[in-house]
Amino acid sequence: MELKNFIRDIPDFPQKGVMFRDITPLVKNPEAFKYAIDTIAEELGKYDFDLIVCPEARGFIIAAPLAYKLDKGLVPVRKPGKLPYKTISDVYELEYGKAELHMHEDAIQPNQKVVIIDDVLATGGTAMALKRLVEKAGGIVVASAFLIELTYLNPRNIIKDLPIIAPIKY
Repeated sequence: MELKNFIRDIPDFPQKGVMFRDITPLVKNPEAFKYAIDTIAEELGKYDFDLIVCPEARGFIIAAPLAYKLDKGLVPVRKPGKLPYKTISDVYELEYGKAELHMHEDAIQPNQKVVIIDDVLATGGTAMALKRLVEKAGGIVVASAFLIELTYLNPRNIIKDLPIIAPIKY
């Protein structure tokens, strides 16, 4: 199945000069969504890990079915003020600005093996912020997976030491 056929390109969103890759057509199509999740799950099955860490909001869409399918715990990472317990945080650069992510301070135990999941790998900023959060908590990131990788933004130059799984590449 050609998953790119289920991605909608939206120019100049969220700001001029950005080509937004919209996953909503893919996730509303049961066959395409299942195929995408199964494809990523098959690759993740090669890694030994305990937890999936994912950022809101679209990361949740990809990570939750993977956690279920792979029988792994899920650690949601959110914007400031959205988590009810004590958090650790990281500020990072986006393709089009800055952002901050928070995770419960007790979400990951020392030496727990973690996989980072998100919908799109663009510059690598979000993935590296997630990696730093995991490491602050004492965890070990063993791999990362994304529905889409924007290769033209060269995220692998930022994420040099981390295996990357992405069934859709632009």
